[in-house]
Amino acid sequence: MRILTYLFLVTAIISCKNKEETIKNKITSVAIEEIYIDSTLSIRALDIASDKSLAFAANNAVFGLFNPQTEVWSTATQHYDSLNLQFRAVARTANDFFMLSVENPALLFKTGENGAMEVVYKEVHEKVFYDALSFWNSEEGIAIGDPTEDCMSIIITRDGGETWNKVPCNNLPKIMEGEAAFAASNTNIAIVGNKTWVATGGKTSRILFSGDKGETWEAFETPMINGEATTGIYSIDFCDENNGFAIGGDYTKPENTKANKMRTSDGGKTWLLVGDGAEPGYRSCVQYVPNSDGKELVTVGFRGIDYSNDSGSTWTHLSDEGFYTLRFLNDSVAYAAGKGRMARLKFQN
Repeated sequence: MRILTYLFLVTAIISCKNKEETIKNKITSVAIEEIYIDSTLSIRALDIASDKSLAFAANNAVFGLFNPQTEVWSTATQHYDSLNLQFRAVARTANDFFMLSVENPALLFKTGENGAMEVVYKEVHEKVFYDALSFWNSEEGIAIGDPTEDCMSIIITRDGGETWNKVPCNNLPKIMEGEAAFAASNTNIAIVGNKTWVATGGKTSRILFSGDKGETWEAFETPMINGEATTGIYSIDFCDENNGFAIGGDYTKPENTKANKMRTSDGGKTWLLVGDGAEPGYRSCVQYVPNSDGKELVTVGFRGIDYSNDSGSTWTHLSDEGFYTLRFLNDSVAYAAGKGRMARLKFQN
C-alpha cells in the first residue's frame, strides 16, 4: 500500500508539473513593435531567410530587405514598361530572391547576375492572376494562380528559378465551378519535404495535393465555407507530413465564424471543422508556432491576432491590431505585415 501511495504521489506531482509547464508556456499576450511604415503600401508577402533577414514585396512596385542586426531597411521599386506592379508573393532560396506580380501580365522576377531583378517568367492572359510562391529546395519551386483554362494555374522550376514551365491541365485536377485562390498572404501553398498542399477558394474550396514535388496531383474535398467568390480557404500550414491547419472565411463578412477553421491528421485527405461558430472569424494567414509539436498556432487578419495551444480547437484573442500575413523568426518572435506597415511581434507567456 505504501508503494502504491508513493507511486500515486509521484504521478500526481509529475502530472501537476506538466500542467504547470503547459500553463507557463502558453502565450498570453503579444507586444507589437512597428519596424516599417508607408501608408501607401499594402504588404501581403514576406519571407525570412536563414540569416534572419526579412524580405518583402508590395503594391506600387515596392520591395525591400530588412537587416535585423543593423535594423536598416533597403527598399526599391521594380519597373516594367509603364505598369504599376502589384506583388503578393515572394520567396528566397540560398542564392536568389523571387517576387511574383498579380494580374495581367504575370511577371516573375529573380535576382540576376549583377544583383538587379530580371524577369524569368511572363504570362499574358486576360484571366491570369498568381497568388503564391514557394520552393521545395534551392533548385525546385512552385507558384500557383487562378485558372486561365479548366485547371488551376501552376508553374514549376527545376533549375533554380532560371526557367519556369506551366503544368498542362491534363496533368491537374479539373476545377470545380467558381474555384480559384486568394492572394491574401502568400500562404496558399504548404510544403513538407516532397509533399505539397495548395488551398483553393471561392464557390468551391478544396486542397490540391502532390506527393512528388508537383509531378502528379489529386484533389481533396473540404468542409470549409464556400459558395461565394469571397469564401473559402485563405491560408494553410502543415507542421509535418500528416498534421495541417487551414483558415479562411469570407472577408466581406469577417464576423462570421462558421466553417472557417479546419485541421487534418492524415496528410490532407480528410478535414475536420474545429472551433465552429467560435472566434476568430475571417483570417487571412495562419502559421504553426515553431517547436510546439503542432499544438500552437497564430492567425492574423485585419480584425486582429489570435492564438491557439490545442491545435486550433479553441482560440485566445491577443490583439485587435490588424495584419494580413506573418512569418515566425523563432518560437516567440514573428514578423507581420499589413496595410501601411510591418511589425515585429513578440509573444509573451
